Amino acid sequence: MASLERSLRKDLEKTVKSARRVAEAGARKAVAQLGVGEAQAPKHLTGLQPALRNRLRAHGRQLGDRREAKTGVQDTARLVQECAYEHWHRMLFARFLAETDLLIEPESGVAITLDEVQELAREQSMDWLELASDYAERMLPQIFRKDDPVLDIALPPETRSEMEDLLKGLTKPVFEADDSLGWVYQFWQSDKKDEVNKSEVKIGADELPAVTQLFTEDYMVLFLLHNTLGAWWAGKVLTGNPNLATSAPDETALRAACKVGDIDWPYLRFVRDRAEDGTEGPWRPAAGTFDGWPKTTKDITVIDPCMGSGHFLVFALPILLAFRMAEEGLSQSDAVDAVLKENLFGLEIDPRCTQIAAFNLAFAAWRKVGHRPLPQLNLACSGLAIGVTKAEWLKLAEKAVTAADPAAKRDLLGVEKNLLTVGLEERVKNGLEALYDLFAKAPWLGSLIDPRRAGGDIFREGFDKLEPLLASIMAAADTDDAREIAVAAQGMAKAAELLGKRFALVVTNVPYLGRRRQDEVLRTYCEDQFDDSKSDLSTCFVERCLALTLQGGTAAHVSHQNWLFLRSYSHLRKKSLSQCIWNVVIKLGSGAFETIGGEVVSVCLLIQTRTSPSKTSELVGIDAGRVASANFKSSFIQSEALVLVSQAAQLDNPDNAIIFGEQSDLPLLEHYAESLQGCGLADIVEYRKLFWEVQSLGRTWALHQSSPDGERDFSGLHFIAKWEEGRGKLVTLPEARIQGRKAWGNLGIACAWLGRLPVGQYLGTLFDNSVAAIIPKDAVHVGPIWCFMSSPEFYTEVRKINQKTQVANATLVKVPFDLARWQVEFEQRYPNGLPRPSTDDQTQWLFVGDPRSAASPLQVALARLLGYEWPRQASASVLG
Repeated sequence: MASLERSLRKDLEKTVKSARRVAEAGARKAVAQLGVGEAQAPKHLTGLQPALRNRLRAHGRQLGDRREAKTGVQDTARLVQECAYEHWHRMLFARFLAETDLLIEPESGVAITLDEVQELAREQSMDWLELASDYAERMLPQIFRKDDPVLDIALPPETRSEMEDLLKGLTKPVFEADDSLGWVYQFWQSDKKDEVNKSEVKIGADELPAVTQLFTEDYMVLFLLHNTLGAWWAGKVLTGNPNLATSAPDETALRAACKVGDIDWPYLRFVRDRAEDGTEGPWRPAAGTFDGWPKTTKDITVIDPCMGSGHFLVFALPILLAFRMAEEGLSQSDAVDAVLKENLFGLEIDPRCTQIAAFNLAFAAWRKVGHRPLPQLNLACSGLAIGVTKAEWLKLAEKAVTAADPAAKRDLLGVEKNLLTVGLEERVKNGLEALYDLFAKAPWLGSLIDPRRAGGDIFREGFDKLEPLLASIMAAADTDDAREIAVAAQGMAKAAELLGKRFALVVTNVPYLGRRRQDEVLRTYCEDQFDDSKSDLSTCFVERCLALTLQGGTAAHVSHQNWLFLRSYSHLRKKSLSQCIWNVVIKLGSGAFETIGGEVVSVCLLIQTRTSPSKTSELVGIDAGRVASANFKSSFIQSEALVLVSQAAQLDNPDNAIIFGEQSDLPLLEHYAESLQGCGLADIVEYRKLFWEVQSLGRTWALHQSSPDGERDFSGLHFIAKWEEGRGKLVTLPEARIQGRKAWGNLGIACAWLGRLPVGQYLGTLFDNSVAAIIPKDAVHVGPIWCFMSSPEFYTEVRKINQKTQVANATLVKVPFDLARWQVEFEQRYPNGLPRPSTDDQTQWLFVGDPRSAASPLQVALARLLGYEWPRQASASVLG
């Protein structure tokens, strides 16, 4: 598939960002001109304008704009954003269609070029982009709502002119690349994302769509699809041709043999099992053959619950097309219909992104078979806002009864007299009430919503009984508010239906958002529903994706890599390793994304199957963390040798961390030493200084150790702390976090827990929280531990279990330690024991030079101090 070239991507980014600013400014003017936010309609409105204003106010309330009950004044921020989005994207989609010969003139039913659109527009005295947009709207009824009031707004002429100029400035290749539409919404949200991140506000419903948007790289999508759908197909091929599994010379030959239609498998990986006698066994797909899936493609259901712009679905479409054409002998046109109707599903929290995904999938289908009517797409927005009270919402129940049987009679108490509809209202009311409760927080939760936990009649009976009623309500709705509620209810019912289903394959790039950045609604829900994974939204979705699979089904996702090793996820890993098969783990690390956020998001590719693992289950892994860029990572995971490790053995790792390679039988370093965290000094301006800023320590200041540089045995010794013999104000400040007291007065190793984990010798002083003090449980072991921690092996062992830039202090002692080996090393390197603490660096308080010519009383004091017996007497003096 052709990707958008980098310079063209920059052009598209610049254009889309400018278009949002221009369109929102114009929409704001148009909305204000209609007086949508005012309590009373302006007197200058004429013709259909008053009715349009009322429709816009109802639509705005459905979007979440608030109306003051007392004054009638209504906010219009969401309406303005919606208007800008719809107008720009209708134009943009029209250009996409026209540039690929898919823009259809409705009367003739044939594709027309932009030149022909312009000619027709001149004949009809219309603007050509407006006419093209009208054609696009007719072609995409699922995407552009026919009665959407924001599309009836006339933007100011100068706004339309600027938008047209921006659109015309994009060149044809932009519209021919397969991933252009995927970038469109990413760029539309870029400025908003930057604004929210700079504001440091807690992330809730308004901010989530912008902050969690992250374009998934093509190679990630392809790897996950090739090693799920592709591996399933390869299993069928190898079963049908057993000789291939034993005779194929390499993975390249196997990929070629498994080709189906025009689908190649550059990312599909294979491994050879070994027999008990050590000989090589037959080839098999590395991820397995997914025996719990349906046996034929027509029964395989694939959903992306966080589909964004539809990237996974668009890439899965041609694969499933090829499968069905090969299995069932379907024509490509019939296969497109079958796959869209029966195989592909999607959910997205953001309604605008849902719209782009729908266009993207339809566009991909049309590029395969030309323009033609498509079946209803199985896509829905899982984050629709309700925007009304429950009482207003439940008025739909009464309308549903009337729509079902207009002849229904009631007595004065509202009791149904017509037996045809007895009981219908109560069932529908219960269903709508459950739907309301389910989606009340949908803009925060999206696909985290699980209807199976919600209850209510409608969930027991199924949505097929509710959707026809909602359609009738829409037709019978007699007010703008009723129509808006009915539209929302239809969308919610569709989303709830998908959320309640189970799928053979759930594949997605999960959203990333740490717990500390979440607002109260989102944080509380995650704490209640996902206790083991609540630390990040991404891990909550890891659990949710597995829950969306059939028994024996598979979840494949791009997710945060840190959950594979951080201690806070130990219970989650233990539960997951015990309850499901881990098929493939690819550690991509940082830099996996070519643009937008790649430098701060460290990710992995993970494939898990919802079935109990056996004692012999093996997970297949690749560690691409050390590979620098997205392009190199893409190549690396296609060809790098795979590591097979026992899944059960992962439960024996420290904190159940996911570790590739052979596991050591040695005791962990924590058996011999304790890792202690240092102090946070609150206001460092007041409580921490460089030692040469004072004349003497006196009873006020104490020596304070900070991060070593890793280049010298003694470094990080330039600060002093306002300790006041432990009786000053610092001790009473909660934010100071006076920690590590157990280390004071003892020798050990100081280790900075960032980056390359530099170490230096710890001298028993106060130390700050940028460093951990590793204190031997037996003082005689300080030498061997120093030799180990100052060697490259220490860093290597720590990084096996934790690839995060910042490593928790407890992790530093979760590594295997061979005391006997390092004792020999210590005796050889230091036959007279560790050297006396000293340095020739004048920026370190350990430096004394010649005491007779010391530059300050402090240096003289330090010279005397070093004459004490180390460590206890000296350290006691240092601490006052």
